Amino acid sequence: QVQLAESGGGLVQAGGSLRISCAASGHTLSFYDMGWFRQAPGKAREFVARITWRGGYTYYLDSVKGRFTISRDNANYTVALQMNSLKPEDTAVYYCAARVQYSSNYAYDYWGQGTQVTVSS
Repeated sequence: QVQLAESGGGLVQAGGSLRISCAASGHTLSFYDMGWFRQAPGKAREFVARITWRGGYTYYLDSVKGRFTISRDNANYTVALQMNSLKPEDTAVYYCAARVQYSSNYAYDYWGQGTQVTVSS
């Protein structure tokens, strides 16, 4: 059983920064990658960023490129998302996710409970 626990969300003014983290526990050795998704009120959940467990290759939603940075700590099974130059449209619940193999449709096996990020204008 794998558990993912997010932390670090909160309220920040536009232009500010936040760092959110996700700690994985349980059977974590077989992860292919971990990622972050977000869901704003009234909108569908969308992919934000992901990082492969081997190699540390990163991928981002176009609208966050250059502002967000995903990183991982293999030893501690954590992944973080550093968010800079935040905009009101970044307001959402951010979810951590992990999967054991690649799929083109972002089908992830494990999900966290989510952490709220609110950016005020």
